[in-house]
Amino acid sequence: MKIVLDMNLSPAWIPFLKAGGHEVKHWSEIGVITATDIEIMEWARNNDYIVFTHDLDFSALLFATEAKAPSVLQLRTEDIRPKTVGKQVLAALQQAEENINQGALVTIDPSKNRIRLLPLKQNNR
Repeated sequence: MKIVLDMNLSPAWIPFLKAGGHEVKHWSEIGVITATDIEIMEWARNNDYIVFTHDLDFSALLFATEAKAPSVLQLRTEDIRPKTVGKQVLAALQQAEENINQGALVTIDPSKNRIRLLPLKQNNR
């Protein structure tokens, strides 16, 4: 999978995700660090990347716009370091691969992962 890391995630994720077989870029390699979430989402959609973030705003944007892309992988943990939650992230990517390819919001929580297909709608829970 092609993954763009949001600014709120460390570039330390790059070698970890690459070792897992993914193509990865940190947003700081692509655009200005002050880019809006909308700009990051638009770039990801136009370039077939999924967004990996710790920011809840991306899911809110997907819901508000009823977007069908890009897929978003959202961490909902306090410790967001690869050495702590990396194995869970790789497992979630593998488990949700088909859904991600179709368009999905994948939420990774310490107790479980959740997959919601896009577009997000009030009745799509």
